Amino acid sequence: MKIKNNWGTYIVIAFALFISFIMYFVLKVQSDSKYDNDLVVEEYYKHDVHFQDEMERIQNAHDLKEKPSVTVNGNGVSIAFPADFKAKDIKGTVALYRASNKKFDFQIPLSFTDSASLFIPKDKFIAGEWNINMEWKYSGKSYLTKEEIYIK
Repeated sequence: MKIKNNWGTYIVIAFALFISFIMYFVLKVQSDSKYDNDLVVEEYYKHDVHFQDEMERIQNAHDLKEKPSVTVNGNGVSIAFPADFKAKDIKGTVALYRASNKKFDFQIPLSFTDSASLFIPKDKFIAGEWNINMEWKYSGKSYLTKEEIYIK
């Protein structure tokens, strides 16, 4: 007796093969340690609770007449605050995030002596895209700026 296959049978077979193909790659990525699928921020939900506070700090930075500048050159990264800021009154941190691998992330405290500028040498970076989050306080107000830079 010959079994006759119609077009519905072929559609079911195609779906089954497609689902098997997708499941193979999902399982491979989840079980293989060379694929890093960590979150960018540890404790993501705790970070999300403070979202409104973060938006206020970003707005404070946006409202400044002169904003801090981030400059990338062959020697490294320079961060300069406007001249009307008193260097000794600026307190905060600069967090540098590498989106592709959190092992390269680092933070530097904002501490100035005479001029309100900070230099980070190129040897602290690997080539590629970096996210810079600067959080600082000045005159009782909190500020936050976020920028992306590319290091060659």
